[in-house]
Parts: sequence; C-alpha cells; structure tokens
Amino acid sequence: MTTTDRRDFLRVLSGATIAAAALPQSIGRALALPANRRTGTIRDIEHIVILTQENRGFDHYFGSLRGVRGFGDPRPAFLPSGKSVWHQPNGNSEVLPFHPTAPNLGAQFMVGTEHGWTKGHAAWNGGKYDQWIPNKGIQTMAYLTRVDIPFHYALADAFTICDAYHCSVMGPTDPNRYYMWTGWVGNDGQGGGPVISNAEVGYDWPTFPERLQNAGVSWKIYQDVGTGLDANGYWGWTDNPYIGNYGDNSLLYFHQYQNAAPGTPLYEKAKTGTNILHGGTLFDRLRGDVASNSLPQVSWIAAPEAYSEHSNWPTNYGAWYISQVLDALTSNPEVWSKTALFINYDENDGLFDHIIPPYPPQSADQGQSTVDASNEIFQGSASYPTAKNPVGPYGLGTRVPMLVVSPWSKGGYVCSQVFDHTSLIQFIEKRFGPHHPGLIETQIPAWRRAVCGDLTSAFNFARPDATVVALPSTSGYAPLAADIASATRYPDYVPVVPANQTMPTQEPGQRPARPLPYELYVDGDADFPQRSFNIGFRNTGDAGACFHVRSGNTSAGPWTYTVEAGKSLSDTWNVASNPNGEYDLSVYGPNGFLRAFKGGIGAGRANLDVDSRYDDAGIKLTVTNRGVAACTVNIVNSYTNEAITHWLDRGQSVSKNWLLRTSHGWYDLVIHVNTDQGFQQRLAGHIETGRDSASDPGIGIV
Repeated sequence: MTTTDRRDFLRVLSGATIAAAALPQSIGRALALPANRRTGTIRDIEHIVILTQENRGFDHYFGSLRGVRGFGDPRPAFLPSGKSVWHQPNGNSEVLPFHPTAPNLGAQFMVGTEHGWTKGHAAWNGGKYDQWIPNKGIQTMAYLTRVDIPFHYALADAFTICDAYHCSVMGPTDPNRYYMWTGWVGNDGQGGGPVISNAEVGYDWPTFPERLQNAGVSWKIYQDVGTGLDANGYWGWTDNPYIGNYGDNSLLYFHQYQNAAPGTPLYEKAKTGTNILHGGTLFDRLRGDVASNSLPQVSWIAAPEAYSEHSNWPTNYGAWYISQVLDALTSNPEVWSKTALFINYDENDGLFDHIIPPYPPQSADQGQSTVDASNEIFQGSASYPTAKNPVGPYGLGTRVPMLVVSPWSKGGYVCSQVFDHTSLIQFIEKRFGPHHPGLIETQIPAWRRAVCGDLTSAFNFARPDATVVALPSTSGYAPLAADIASATRYPDYVPVVPANQTMPTQEPGQRPARPLPYELYVDGDADFPQRSFNIGFRNTGDAGACFHVRSGNTSAGPWTYTVEAGKSLSDTWNVASNPNGEYDLSVYGPNGFLRAFKGGIGAGRANLDVDSRYDDAGIKLTVTNRGVAACTVNIVNSYTNEAITHWLDRGQSVSKNWLLRTSHGWYDLVIHVNTDQGFQQRLAGHIETGRDSASDPGIGIV
C-alpha cells in the first residue's frame, strides 16, 4: 500500500481538525444570512456544486426519517404472495428490512452487496421486484436510523430532501455517472457505447462539461490527484483509500479528457486537483476559490474512497467529508448566498428500496408510452452479449438519497417529484441555458426528460425560508490518525438477520412539502359485454408521469405506462379467462398516487362508474350505478374520517365534494358496495395547488 510519511500525515490531520472544529459556528453564521434575492428566480443562483457520493439506497439511509416515503408508506406495492414488497422471498422464508445489531453503526465498515447490471435486473425481475435476496444477499435489507447517521438526518431536517430521486441505471457506478455527466451511456451505440459496466476502456461521445465550455459557462472538478490522474495513476483510483478520487471522476474514461494536454480547458478543469501526498488538505482548492470569489458556475466534487460512503467505509467518514465541503462553501457568506449544493449518491450498491422505479415498456404487451422510449432499452451489443447481460431498460434505477442544501431550500422540506441524475443537467440547463446558446444536452433521451424533473421544484426562489439552523459537529467522525498514516483498510462487518423479524417503524409526524407539477387521472371501466377491464391514463399536469400496474390475482404483468404532460392513453385487460371473470389491478404513480380496481364481470357483480375531479379545495367523486340492480354504496376517506352511504337505483348517481384542507390535500378514498363483497375501488394521492403543503399524513402512523 502507498503510505504518507509522518510529516505529510500531520499536515493533513492538522488542517482537517481545525476545519472540523470550526464547522458548527461557521455554518450557523452563514445560514443566518439571507439568500441572494436579486430577481427572486433561479437566476439568483450563481454557483451550482454537485457532490456525488457512493452506493447508498434511500430506504437504507432515510426509510425511518419523518415525513418521507419510507417504511411507513401506506401504499406499498404488493408481491404475488399478497404481502408488501418489503417481505422479500428467501427460499421458503422471507427477509424484512432489519437494523444491524453492531454498536455505533455509523462507524462500521459494513459489507457491500452485488450491484452489477445482470443481478440488478434479476432482482428487479421484469418489474415483479421479488428476487432481491437471491441476487443481492440478505444484507440488501439492512438499514440505518437517525441514531446511526445523525448528521445526514440533521441535513434533511435543515434543508430539503428528495424522496423520489433515482439513480439512472440498474447497474454500477460508471454508467450512472455517465448519465450524470453526459445524459446517457452511449445508448445509440456510437463512441464506444452503450456501457452498462465499469469497463472503463475509453469512450468518445460528447460530455456536458464540454457543452459548458463551449457555451462560456465556467466549471471545474474538485478532487485529489492521488498518485496521478492518468492511466499510470489509475485515474485517481489508488491503493491508499485516503487520497485520490476513487476513480469517480468518470470524465477521465473519455478519450478527449485522457488526451487533453496541460494548459487546455479539459486538462486544467478535469485533470488537476489537490495533492495531499505533497502538502495541504483535501479542501485547499475549494476553500481558495471560495475565498477569492472564483468558485466556478458549475462544480463537481469527487471524494477519496474512504470518504465516499461506499460499502466497507463508515458513513461517519462521509459525514465528516460533507461537513468539510459545507464549511468551505460557507466560509465566504457572499458566495454561499448564491450557491446551491446537491448531495446525491451514484447508485444503491444493491441495497433494497421499496419504491419500484419508473421504467419504459420493452414491448406493447408490457405497456405503452406516449413518448418514444426505444433508446432507453438495452438490446445487447458486441461488448455485452445478451447471454450474460439481459435485454431490458437502462433504468430508472433504485431510489438513492438527494439532499438539496442552499439558502433557497432551508426548512426541512420534502420534494417528491421524480428525478434522476440527468435532472442535475436539466437544472444547469434551466439556470444557464437561456443566456448561453447550445447548452441543451441532446443526449438525454426523450423518455427520461418526460419522466424526470429539473429539480427546480426543490427550491423556493421567490420566498426563501429564513430559518436559522445549526448542524451537529462531525469533528469526531474523521478517520483515526494512525489509519490515515498507514492507509488502513478494515474487514467487512456482515450484519445478520434477527431471529424475530418485524417491519421497522418510521418517525411519526409530517414535514413541509414542496408543490409538485402533477395532476393525474386514472379511470377504470368494467366492460361486461366484452368481458374486459379498461384503464385510461390522463395527464393534465405540467410534468410527465410513469404509472406501474400490477395484478393481484394473476401472474401476468406488471405493466408500465408513461404519459407526457397534456396527453393520455388507455389499455384493456381481458378478464374472461380469470376465475369468475375477476379483476384485481393496482396502478401506482408518483408521490403516493394509487388507483386500485377489484371486482368481477358476471351475473350479480357490481358495476359502478367512478368519476373524479380536482380543485384547490379537494376532490369531487361522482359514482354511477351501471349495474342491473339497486345497491348501497359506501365511501370512506381514511385521512379525514369522513364517510357517506348512499342507496343507488339502476342508473342513478351520487356526487360528493371531499374537502381536504385538514389533510393538506391528501386523500385515501375506498369504495364498497353492499351487493358485491368482492368489489372495491381505492383512490389515493395528493391534490396540488401550486403552494407548499405537508407530507402524506398516512406515513409513519403506527
């Protein structure tokens, strides 16, 4: 192993200790200052900083956090067993999410899990989502809590957390970072693509930083050079985990960067960095640029392995590293008042998350899309033959954490719009594109742009929160001096499933929620003469949405439907071959949206038409009896404890406006009918008004 000498080590440690000791005071002082409000728009941001860490899933980190869609989600998808997706099959048994028993979990070197393309798609299993344990191992279900990672939870409580942010690919680090830096993985087969592994053999398609350069937008990669940012130095990936960039500057796997000469923009901005083997600290360049008011308009940060939060490295080390970045950015209040910091994770390391990610259909019998999704389906290539690399969608991948830290995102909000790594490019486009022609990344596929937002919904530029917050110190989280000096690695900690398994609980209570651009309608129609069930999908909102449809009484499916803003589509399920003509179809959409249809087509079965309409005050339901006999309809809203019972003769209707002010726009309505015990419809979700609201009140209820 490469080691530092004692003098270099003491220099590194001294700078780190001083910075950490000053952290709470400096951040508290900076966050007390108001945001730059020159225009009250996104133009007030002058610096975008992206810190992408490694390999953590959303439920793994934040499943127990108050007010996010975690372990207390009242509307999880269900497996063929009839149990929720948290009950992952393990042979004849099952594994639930479990909290490891080792002390001080934030300091543990927890074992990693399988996270390649092949086993990732096998776990996803065509959307059935029931093969995680055979392909990832039981450790996939391990999770942490506030006690284990208090700094991360404090960041979420102080700023804004995104609970629908997904990695881009059902695969490893490099493909996900290619989506983040280029918009895709060479999906068209040009320039060495498509790339679904960490092959790192050299590629030639354009990158987004090159667009920034050509458009005149300043940018830089902050990293340590380790033993070199070239092939001889393994592009910053070193045996010493406390230096270098862990190979996470994936721009260096492109020939245009590899061949860049000193003095050229690609070299100076992507192939330089600190060199703590020869003096200074990991943050000297960042601190210097902040102090001199020369922080670029767009920056990316790549941490050394030990601080990346990758499996087998403590989350404490990552918390310490994040705190140093925050300390550097807030050391100049004028700069911080104009800066947005995004803290995200490149992929999930195979760690389980319960939200089935949006993905495009591979064929007509697997769903539909109003936008062309053909270039989002991997069809195999010479480099990746399908015998070992299954055909399937590139993504979206599993949910991963995203924290939006800025003067415009304070207040402990949750933002539940669907995002992925290309959303970062879209945010940069949104900020700098209008004044810098050519800054639109044409490589982001149309399907992905339709489904993934641009992250602006995580901010309030017009009325930024004035909350003053203080974050806990991480001065005790830095690696031990002796470990840094000797480049020490530790063996894996392998958690064990407890003998008595129970579902974890989530912190009770709500948190403020950002307004979202969704207005979605899904209507079900039982066609008795044709012995079929029809579902219509209609999107009257301002953002595209992907719906996931599952059958509860057959092995068919699941199916996926992508509907762009302002468009609609429909599909038909033939239920004649089902026992008694029964149907049981559930439709899942963004932000807890659910429509569930259960019943049958035959003599004596209920046939109700349910029409829904939204307004700012609530949801209006009109239920019409289309059956051959009279019936009594019962409707209950579990969020307001309100219910109605109404007798309907054949052809009669009943309408009711369900006011949702007390539930902050959330509804969960269940419809039953007295003449058919097998009939049930459920409508749940949130009505958007363009104003801040609150998180789902059904989350975290014990």
